[in-house]
Amino acid sequence: MLRLPSEISSQPFESLKFRENTFVAFRSNLYPFNNQVFFEENTVIYILEGDKIFRSELTEFKVKKGDILFIRKGYYLYSESTNATYKSLVFFIDSPLIKEFVNQHADLLREGPPRQSPSWVMKLTSDESFGKFVESVLPYFRTDTEYLDHFLRLKAQELLLHLINTDKKGDFRKFLLENFSGKKIDLDYVLNTFYLKNLSLSDLAKISGRSLSSFKREFVAKYGESPASKIRSLRLDHAHFLLKNKLNTVEEVAEAIGYDSVPHFIKSFKEKFGTTPKKI
Repeated sequence: MLRLPSEISSQPFESLKFRENTFVAFRSNLYPFNNQVFFEENTVIYILEGDKIFRSELTEFKVKKGDILFIRKGYYLYSESTNATYKSLVFFIDSPLIKEFVNQHADLLREGPPRQSPSWVMKLTSDESFGKFVESVLPYFRTDTEYLDHFLRLKAQELLLHLINTDKKGDFRKFLLENFSGKKIDLDYVLNTFYLKNLSLSDLAKISGRSLSSFKREFVAKYGESPASKIRSLRLDHAHFLLKNKLNTVEEVAEAIGYDSVPHFIKSFKEKFGTTPKKI
């Protein structure tokens, strides 16, 4: 699994930073290249060349040159290159950047009629002005200047303006307002979506829009047990389902729910269900 942007330095990316955080990365890889990606920050992918398929557990996004994919932080996608070359620019938009932007451009973001929260992934088609914006970013990968932070800060603002302009449905504007207001993600959604994923409690807290201490406190208040205990119980329930339906071996099930040790899995399973996995 590839975690972005924290693992960019170990992957075939060229990247630019400001405020010590990765803002934009250039990606080029040869076909075939498949990966499972966890997006730690809100991410914008602009396709420079080639084609790619991004899959979630619910849907599939086929992107080509000129397409834009916006992915909210905390989302998983499986990526698959579909032709000989693939090149993209990948922008990362953290919460401080969004808050700074909304404070400066509040007149552009007045909230309209109530509407459903925007989806976790948005596919947009770029126009000529967005293409020109991307062209204006590329030279900074070859620029040696002490003012790079200042240039990239302006480019980040410009990126957000272009996304508002490109998204005719207003979903991106809605996302900015939700992020700015600190809207929290429902704990049921976070738990049911991510309990099988290899994520730390800090990751889950960040996805939910809470501090780690608030996440733990609200979790216990809602479920009557700690996040670790609840997640372990749900994973064992999932293991029971897989074994009951003869879908996997004991070893495969143990790995699927995050156990490195099969004996440890068997012990935990027996403690919960009173029997061993092979007797299910």
